[in-house]
Amino acid sequence: MKRLKILISAYACEPQRGSEPGVGWNWVYHISRFHDVWAITRAENRHTIEASLRTQPLPNVHWIYANFPLLSSIFKRGGRGERFYYLLWQVIVYFKAKRLNQRIAFDVIHHVTLVNYWLPSFMAFLPVPFVWGPVGGGDTTPALFFALFSLRDRLFEYFRRAACKVAEISCIVRKVAASASAALATTPETACRLTKLGAMNVHLISQVALPESEIKWLAGLPRYQGNPFRILSLGNLLHWKGFDLAIKAFRDFLDGFPESEYWLIGEGPAKSHLTSLAEGLGIADKVKFWGFLPRREAWEQFAKCNLLIHPSLHDSGGWVCAEAMAGGLPVICLDLAGPALQVNEETGFKIKAENPDQVIRDISDALCTLAGDRALADAMGKEARRKVSIDASWKIKAERILKIYDSAIQEECIP
Repeated sequence: MKRLKILISAYACEPQRGSEPGVGWNWVYHISRFHDVWAITRAENRHTIEASLRTQPLPNVHWIYANFPLLSSIFKRGGRGERFYYLLWQVIVYFKAKRLNQRIAFDVIHHVTLVNYWLPSFMAFLPVPFVWGPVGGGDTTPALFFALFSLRDRLFEYFRRAACKVAEISCIVRKVAASASAALATTPETACRLTKLGAMNVHLISQVALPESEIKWLAGLPRYQGNPFRILSLGNLLHWKGFDLAIKAFRDFLDGFPESEYWLIGEGPAKSHLTSLAEGLGIADKVKFWGFLPRREAWEQFAKCNLLIHPSLHDSGGWVCAEAMAGGLPVICLDLAGPALQVNEETGFKIKAENPDQVIRDISDALCTLAGDRALADAMGKEARRKVSIDASWKIKAERILKIYDSAIQEECIP
């Protein structure tokens, strides 16, 4: 195989992390096993990257760091304004990439993070085959669930929808889509939006994956077989994560299985609402809020629980589903976006999202099924581990992206 020269744009890129930082790092790491990589990322990531490289060198990767030092402190304080800062960062890296390309002559440019289709990557405007994604962001909360939200949370959802609409009429975003030799979408909904934007070569590829070392570690966790029957949710406590639906379903489930417990790991602005909800339903003694736990400590809780509930209303990824499945847990999720691509009838339950009452009822029924049939829960957990090893390995995803690179280069060569 000819070694290609690949430029990767990875705004979020950090080792030993999940979510978008993990996406950036793992694309760089695994692609560099086959090709020479130049990786552009934020200067703020330099410390953690270089610390990792001291114990795990990546000799085929050339790191380029860029940022706006002053603007970073202004726009990113508390997470506010980060999307605007990201657009400014894109301008800097475009000119850096342009100078690099004049000297190195890249074979492919690949944008990997941020994983968002409605924020453009200016890398598309360089005269090199451009691979965009996987990108998400095309999934939205079903309208009937807005009644669950506060006014502030509804405004957030309206803003997300507006951002998608603006992207679809933006000449810049449309130009990025049309310029992509390959556009990779995390969900079918985002794939449809990319096609409407003018992308000609759209692939459905989830950004959710785990290194084989993590899959192996999680596979070594014992399956919990004891009592009480214990349910787990893990993630940022945000309004669109749907944990209030899970708490209400758990309340109904307790009528048949009163000794059960529900554990929630994570922090976020919805925590006070969720704790008040549990108190109001009279189940505060059955719902345990663990707060934030480091990644490995959170995973250790898989060995103390029977299943995972992830009732997110819009989630392009859903790493926790793959992590829990690798840990041997069946998963209950909504039949929406990223989690719905990971879970099937052999590894858990996908709940239709028609309206809140129906979701609460169906989650409760799924809990009753698994609590009443431990053999079924065990079989689903075993199949979940097998499925992750096949579908959610970074090694397998890297092999697929290599084929996309080859196709992008060949199409560029056709007159």
